[in-house]
Amino acid sequence: MATAKRDTYTPESLLTVAVRVFNERGYDGTSMEHLSRAAGISKSSIYHHVAGKEELLRRAVSRALDGLFGILDEPGAVRGRAIERVEYVTRRTVEVLMAELPYVTLLLRVRGNTKAERWALERRREFDQRVADLMKAAAADGDLRTDVDIRLATRLLFGMVNSLVEWYRPQTAQGGGGTDGEQLAETVVRLAFDGLRTSR
Repeated sequence: MATAKRDTYTPESLLTVAVRVFNERGYDGTSMEHLSRAAGISKSSIYHHVAGKEELLRRAVSRALDGLFGILDEPGAVRGRAIERVEYVTRRTVEVLMAELPYVTLLLRVRGNTKAERWALERRREFDQRVADLMKAAAADGDLRTDVDIRLATRLLFGMVNSLVEWYRPQTAQGGGGTDGEQLAETVVRLAFDGLRTSR
């Protein structure tokens, strides 16, 4: 006699599965049926934990955003010269991206088609603006080159950091032949700011 599979999913484990499926299929291309198949549970079991897939999306992007915004309150982000703070924020952003890779990947792929996506995009813009303000302050302090447009430099910095979701894989870094997280974060900071800092 076969025993029925017990629903052993928690909201957190269900979220992990949902993020994987959203990243593989795209949020718009994912149905509750896809999620139930991937989780190995019924749709009604999913609805026992969440109201629907948009709630899963909001929880997932909230996790990424909470990690990013948390950086801005850390001592290294609020004390010292603006150049030191923006370098710290950049380093920590890379570290959070690596630690929360599937969640940040999903955050960077939202397009604004739903209320949760529009909310996430607005929060992303707010984070980006806070970092851009640090870049402007560093330029005003005379610590960044004046022959480089700071708005452009800020966009290029975000482009470099955000591109990590496309190629960085933790298992490659841990298994040899890859870059470890600390080295990667430091390399991003050196590449960006060695080229942007003024010579003193």
